[in-house]
Amino acid sequence: MKQLYLVLMSVHGLIRGRDLELGRDADTGGQTLYVLELAQALSERPEVARVDLMTRRVVDPDVSDDYAQPIERVSDQFNIVRIDAGPEEYLPKEQLWDHLDAFVDNAFSHLKQQSFYPHLIHSHYADAGYVGEHLSSQLGVPLIHTGHSLGRVKRARLLASGLSAPQIEETYNMSRRIEAEEMTLAVAERVITSTRQEIEEQYALYDYYQPNQMRVLPPGTNLEDFHPVRSGDPIDAELRTYLTRSLVAPERPMILALSRPDRRKNIVSLVEAYGQSEWLQSHANLVIIAGNRDDLEEMDDATEQVFTELFLAMDRYDLYGKVALPKHHQRDQVPEIYRIAAASNGVFVNPALTEPFGLTLIEAAASGLPLVATEDGGPRDILDNCHNGYLINPLAPETIARAIEKLLKDPALYADKVSQGLAGVTEHYSWQAHAESYMQLIEPLVKNNQRLERPPIVRRQGLYHERAFVTSLDQNLVGDREAIKTLMQRLKTHRQSTLYVVATSRRYDSALQLMKTYGMSEPDVLISSGGTDIRYAPNLTRDQAWLAHIDYQWTPHRVRAVMQELPGLVRQPRLEQSHFKLSYYVDLSKISLDQIKKALYEAEQSVHVQLSFDHYIDILPIRASKGLALRYVMDRWQVPLAKTFVAGGAGADEDMMRGNPLAAVVANRHHEELSNLAEIDRIYYAESAFEQGILEALDYYDFFGACMDPKEADEASTEGHPA
Repeated sequence: MKQLYLVLMSVHGLIRGRDLELGRDADTGGQTLYVLELAQALSERPEVARVDLMTRRVVDPDVSDDYAQPIERVSDQFNIVRIDAGPEEYLPKEQLWDHLDAFVDNAFSHLKQQSFYPHLIHSHYADAGYVGEHLSSQLGVPLIHTGHSLGRVKRARLLASGLSAPQIEETYNMSRRIEAEEMTLAVAERVITSTRQEIEEQYALYDYYQPNQMRVLPPGTNLEDFHPVRSGDPIDAELRTYLTRSLVAPERPMILALSRPDRRKNIVSLVEAYGQSEWLQSHANLVIIAGNRDDLEEMDDATEQVFTELFLAMDRYDLYGKVALPKHHQRDQVPEIYRIAAASNGVFVNPALTEPFGLTLIEAAASGLPLVATEDGGPRDILDNCHNGYLINPLAPETIARAIEKLLKDPALYADKVSQGLAGVTEHYSWQAHAESYMQLIEPLVKNNQRLERPPIVRRQGLYHERAFVTSLDQNLVGDREAIKTLMQRLKTHRQSTLYVVATSRRYDSALQLMKTYGMSEPDVLISSGGTDIRYAPNLTRDQAWLAHIDYQWTPHRVRAVMQELPGLVRQPRLEQSHFKLSYYVDLSKISLDQIKKALYEAEQSVHVQLSFDHYIDILPIRASKGLALRYVMDRWQVPLAKTFVAGGAGADEDMMRGNPLAAVVANRHHEELSNLAEIDRIYYAESAFEQGILEALDYYDFFGACMDPKEADEASTEGHPA
């Protein structure tokens, strides 16, 4: 019997029941489509009498009159209700905070006029969470929340873009947003996420995070658009010819990748995997759809670098005629591209370093393609549900090649994976399946009045991290696997208050590979390439402002010319090189560190020269080092250096450890490059080696408690109580 009245709430953006203006601006994107399709799917359920989607009413000559209608009747069971709040014109979400209380009052007045109150409110994003939390308390009805994105995570991305903390606060009202998210978590009976990783790595940053409050409920996929090749529906021959025109044998199975041209998408590793497999090269083609491009020189530096690395990898393995990189495609051609690949008996590959959800995997599976996907993030959930492919280590190209070969070499296995994928998508990722799972989720709340048991919560004093844990990798963190587990668990327990930073001379991909090998958690901040590359979790977003800052009087071609003339130096492999870090092996019996520095300075090169383990030399821009990068990060994240713990293991770590941080040298490095720091205050020489030494030093400083040098505490006590 139809009885449930559900209210969905999405305050910002332009929402209407037809012809969504997706991509019109940052506020009219995936969230508006998700909320509209969710409301439509729920309204079709037999238990649901009515669904109201509440949003803000907009009367503005610059947008359609549709958004000025107080009520839009989408169907007999589904209405869009527009609430007045603040000025009539269209406003971006960052400017709505002062008007949300008016939204609450006007929404309450509207609901009071209805014949009965809603059984449940479901808020979307932080602003609707603020409104939903207030209405839930006023009406006495349960609140469900979906964050879509979180302020604590977005702040890291904004810092990476070059904005300062005050700029972020002024432009985005970030403290108000985060406080609204905290209070929403404090009230909501359930929080719906797309993946487990979203729960563990994003919501866990919040004081009111409660694991038993969280539920993974992936969004639905439009199976009318994404479906296998149907009998009687021909493949688009013109599009197929365009995609494969550069291939020598276009009839071969297609290994398809589709993503933005972003380093995080790790497409170069897929090319390397293909290039290292003679079998794949002789039995399949590789087709990479990486956005649209006209002239590489007109693209931003990061995108240009991705394509440059792709072309270099193709050339290195001589893959001409075997790899296609089409320059253009339309959004509405994507379903057909999947079907073209499926018709060739191909495979879809997502080799991303991290993939929060993996919508392309669901689309590809719905189109009849088996999957090979990164083991990091959402793909785990998708393959657990669909059983239609294999997870790979995105930093190990050989695992990518083996997984693709396994599918293509066994036709029976291939057919089974395709069949399981189609069934799994229908069962778990259609809007009908989503609505069914949704009703099962809310039934205990609306019928049995089931409420969440909430443990006592202690709010932190500050809004952001209060302290930071910083460590290098080699000779510091890769010696005791059991101690690593203990250390990672301590950091996880205190992750709300503690910024976790890894600082290494390795390139970021090499560092990630090492951390993955030893079971280390991904850090909040990864400082790599000797301090020239800074990236922020959860998506390894690169700090562009830092790159612009260190690109000062840096002429790497001249540095190489000087180093080439010096004895005792051999360039390290390409994997350890980057634009801002030139790395060499050094034989100190043939040349000294001072001689290298003198040669560079005489050539008028303003650089940092770092020696590690008496065998490795890194040449960096004058503004770059681990210590300078660390101080830049601490300043931007507003963490005091006096509350920053640094564990170092090599000479390149020295400038991180000097000054105000609480530093430690583990026992296995006492007699190496860092022995000269023994007389400096605030540097603790641990009796234990590797990770156990770090744990010992954390206890010495009471890092997760008082967080200070005990000698300084004794001195302060003595000064306060003279003899």
